[in-house]
Amino acid sequence: MTKTRKESPIRLDKWLWAARFYKTRALARQMVQSGKVQYDGQRSKPSKTVQVGSVITLRQGFDTKEVEVLALSEQRRSASEAQLLYQETEQSIEKREQNAEARKLNALYNPHPEGRPDKKQRRQLIRMKDSGE
Repeated sequence: MTKTRKESPIRLDKWLWAARFYKTRALARQMVQSGKVQYDGQRSKPSKTVQVGSVITLRQGFDTKEVEVLALSEQRRSASEAQLLYQETEQSIEKREQNAEARKLNALYNPHPEGRPDKKQRRQLIRMKDSGE
């Protein structure tokens, strides 16, 4: 198990990096500063000290995760050890599954084209857009 540090404070951006939510510490810092990470329901700074039992809400791609801090670590270890630092809430898991299902259904109704349009198709699209105005 990861060596936990209870006596010294750990910054929020460093904990997010150690828990493997973001690939670099700079990216974790940027996400906290831009407001995509909330600490106990409030916007915070990257230097905010993390405490066991607090709830962190963060964005990853299309999903929003809500995790509870179980342990503290400032060293980035393997993914299996990093998962011991937090636990995702049941509500967050259900919401992510619902959003994933909605995205799958939306993809059926709004399919992507097979490739980029060629020159002739681009001209037709431009003509169609211009005639619609």
